[in-house]
Amino acid sequence: MVREDGKRNFALRDQSGEETSVFSGNTPRQAALKAARRLEPAQGEENAEKTELRLREKGTDKVHIYDGWAWNEQAPDDKPDWMPDEITEANVSKKRIEHLEE
Repeated sequence: MVREDGKRNFALRDQSGEETSVFSGNTPRQAALKAARRLEPAQGEENAEKTELRLREKGTDKVHIYDGWAWNEQAPDDKPDWMPDEITEANVSKKRIEHLEE
C-alpha cells in the first residue's frame, strides 16, 4: 500500500516468517538499506559479512530478498558537530522476489 507521501512500508521477516520490524521507503532498496544499517557493522567494507534480508511489502504478497552488509567508517572531515567520528555505512544487493502462498 502506498501512503499519501508516496512511501511504502516493508516488514522485515525472519526465517520462520515472523515480521519483526517495519521500514518505509519509496523503493524496496531504500527500505533494505535502512534495515542493513541495523546489522552488526564490521571494520571496513571488505570484512563485512553478507546477511539475507527478507522484506515483505505491506498489502501485497511480494517478498523482496536482498543480501545486506554494514561496516564502520570514519566520518567526513566536513561533518556537522552532532555527527560522531565513526559512522555506520551499509549496502545491499538484490537477489530475487518471491510471492507468498499463505
